[in-house]
Amino acid sequence: MACQTLAKVLRRSVGHPDAPPITSFQLRYPRIIHAESKTHRVLSETEFEPETPGLMNDPSLSRNARSSRAVPVPRLIQEVMDDPFIPRYWGKNEKGMQASEENDAPVMWLDELNEPAELRPEEAWLRARDHAVEAAQAFHDAGYHKQVVNRLIEPFMHIDVVVTGTQWDNFFALRDHEMAEPHIRDLAVAMKEALAEYGEPQRLQPGEWHMPYVSTEDMVEIGDATNEAEMAGVKVSVTRCAQVSYTPFHEAKLTIAEEVARHDRLVTAQPMHASPAEHQATPDTRLPDGSWANAHLAGNLGPGWIQYRKTLAGECA
Repeated sequence: MACQTLAKVLRRSVGHPDAPPITSFQLRYPRIIHAESKTHRVLSETEFEPETPGLMNDPSLSRNARSSRAVPVPRLIQEVMDDPFIPRYWGKNEKGMQASEENDAPVMWLDELNEPAELRPEEAWLRARDHAVEAAQAFHDAGYHKQVVNRLIEPFMHIDVVVTGTQWDNFFALRDHEMAEPHIRDLAVAMKEALAEYGEPQRLQPGEWHMPYVSTEDMVEIGDATNEAEMAGVKVSVTRCAQVSYTPFHEAKLTIAEEVARHDRLVTAQPMHASPAEHQATPDTRLPDGSWANAHLAGNLGPGWIQYRKTLAGECA
């Protein structure tokens, strides 16, 4: 059992030479560094505070994350028993937000005989996990909903996240830094390594789309299943990005037609579930005066891209 921080570049694309590349990551990291995230665009309009540890505060990044409200309690209990998050850095208490010195003092806790015992921090952490799981199981057995019960075991979870953006300098400057919270620095380092290993981005022309989770092979299947291959591919990408909220998309057993239909339900729901449509984009074009032809459709991706979400009727930032 160990802290598991993983980063994979799903897709990296370039469009107009004057526009930055767009990159989509699939991430897995400790749930505790996600806790202060702001997942709705309107909440990200406030001043960005660099000390805050959450990945999701940066308003330039689009994201979808696994939700404790969506995953059944027994599944999450099994995950925190099989692969719990255990801190790798045990900071000593001091003033301020950073723990500059590690602590290895034993934790005093009553043992099975109700006698005081000295535990290593890892042992005490897992003891706390066991108590939290016991409480969650009791609430679950009593019929309480997962949106409440799963909160009890969140400190011991990992979380799966899809993140897309064109502006990464701010995130990496703040998170890959000696003053950053150690576990989110682990994530930033893993993301930088994934970028370095990815290779050349895919070059797109206007009308061609950046589509996370949709491969060239998928597009052949999508083309055979539909009459609108490119836009059907975008719809499939939206559905697969949305699925991270409850299960990795590769575990979902949906046909192409079912994925397209699920997209249609997402974007026609009231209120619209539009955030999974922020990860898909096509290059914008320059006008003779140097301006972008569709600057109003860039969304949080910035000039040079048309974000799919912004093309949806009735979307709300």
